[in-house]
Amino acid sequence: MTSALLKTWSKRLLIIGAVGLLVWGLYQHLDLTATTTASNAAELAVPVEVAPVENGPIELLRTFTGTLEAHAEFVVAPKVSGRVAVLNADLADEVTRGQVVAVLDDAEYVQDVARAQAALAVAKASQIEADSLLIIAERELERVDKLQARGVSSESQRDIAKAEQLAKQAQVAVTIATVASAEANLETARIRLGYTQVNAGWRGGREQRVVAERYVDEGETVAANTPLLRIVELDPITAVFYITERDYAQLQPGQAATLSTDAFPNARFQGSIQRIAPVFRETSRQARIELQVANPKQRLKPGMFIRATVTLQRVDEAVIVPGQALTTREGRDGVFLVSSDGAQARWCVVQRGIQQDARVQVTGEGIAGRVVVLGQQLLEDGSAIRIAPGTEAERQAKPLTTSSR
Repeated sequence: MTSALLKTWSKRLLIIGAVGLLVWGLYQHLDLTATTTASNAAELAVPVEVAPVENGPIELLRTFTGTLEAHAEFVVAPKVSGRVAVLNADLADEVTRGQVVAVLDDAEYVQDVARAQAALAVAKASQIEADSLLIIAERELERVDKLQARGVSSESQRDIAKAEQLAKQAQVAVTIATVASAEANLETARIRLGYTQVNAGWRGGREQRVVAERYVDEGETVAANTPLLRIVELDPITAVFYITERDYAQLQPGQAATLSTDAFPNARFQGSIQRIAPVFRETSRQARIELQVANPKQRLKPGMFIRATVTLQRVDEAVIVPGQALTTREGRDGVFLVSSDGAQARWCVVQRGIQQDARVQVTGEGIAGRVVVLGQQLLEDGSAIRIAPGTEAERQAKPLTTSSR
């Protein structure tokens, strides 16, 4: 009885062991299959780098090269010839409106004034004499008329008296004209004498300007209209550059611009477009653009080379992606958006907008989150991805945390 029971239990144990071995083998097979599948899926995911989609302002900037010119300038020149006796201004001196900057030797012009005064005195004396003679002639004519009324004087005597009166009237008219001419000559001589005082007179602008060039020295004899000094206004100063037809339509008077120059590499100067030429030069097919730049410290000088950056367009609320995120598929621009779990990439068609450095404005449906910036050439819509660890783009994609002290 005991032997039969033992055999029965032995058979049962053998069956249980066989079933256990079968279950264990099946479990190992399923576990190996799952591991292999996961490993194959990980191997099929495309390694990529990503960057965040930004939202904010973006500007279309264009930088032009040009030069600085004086806002206003004029050349001081005497209106008469003579020797430069005194030169009151030199290179880089500040000059006030109406200031006498040069004096010519005036000895000859003083003599001209004295001669004109003498001629005027003679003319006035001649006029007095002519007036007296006219009075006598008129009295003689009046006496002859009275005699003729009595029948004492003849008609011929009256004709002679009348002719004498007319002659004296003409003489008076001549002396009056002579006096007027002498007065004009005197005024001319005085004006020419005044021209020996050469002043810096200009219209408009500031009261002070600066001497940019000096052309003569004291003691030199100069002819009329010979340049003595060139005087310029430096505040504001004018920046000039030339543009082609591509940018012409995007520029308008009043647009802001930022200037830089090699003389002050760390400084930026603000200006605005003042004038736009209405025509293009036929030789270069370019149009002249003038900017007005504030220059209160007069650091900017005419002739300096400048770079002017003009804001052609600005969008305050734009969707912005790195330029390297854009790719072309079947003739259309688009980006690969990263899914929220970071496991897949979705292809989205976009339209390009403003490009500022490495940033590009895009418009499209649902552009937010992160975009693929490296590795997208291996992707298709819905492709599995694996974000490369430790990349700068990945760190930028992670949300920033701040800690309070």
